[in-house]
Amino acid sequence: MKKIIIAALLVVGMTGFAQERDKMERRQHGNDMEKFTPEQRNELMLKKMTLELDLSAKQQAQMTSIIAEKSAKRQAMMKARKENTEKPTRDERFAMKSKMLDEQIAMKAKMKNILSAEQYEKWDAMKAKHEKRRSHRMHERRSDKMNPKKEMQK
Repeated sequence: MKKIIIAALLVVGMTGFAQERDKMERRQHGNDMEKFTPEQRNELMLKKMTLELDLSAKQQAQMTSIIAEKSAKRQAMMKARKENTEKPTRDERFAMKSKMLDEQIAMKAKMKNILSAEQYEKWDAMKAKHEKRRSHRMHERRSDKMNPKKEMQK
């Protein structure tokens, strides 16, 4: 009887570790963009947008500078966030959120100037789809962290 219980515990334990390893592998493969240099990421992003939106050469040139600018801002923000270990105050969070929304408004205005009406609609739909996917993944990660028993049930 003891041997059966021990065997059952071993099987359950090994399955849990196997599931955790699979999850880690998926996370590592999902971050392929981090392995590229900033210039390579920018180029890939431009090519992806060119394919999706059918950008002209002039539009590609304009988008190159916008993508590079956005990438530089993102890197600076991530670096600042890593350096600052303290939680931001409510006013600081408000200021960051306000700044982010202002940048999004400016980005929309730039995109309206560069893209045609049809391309802009496509870009907006792509952006919304990407945001929905990102939000869903973030929700899943939070629920996994909050409920460790959920992984054992799987």
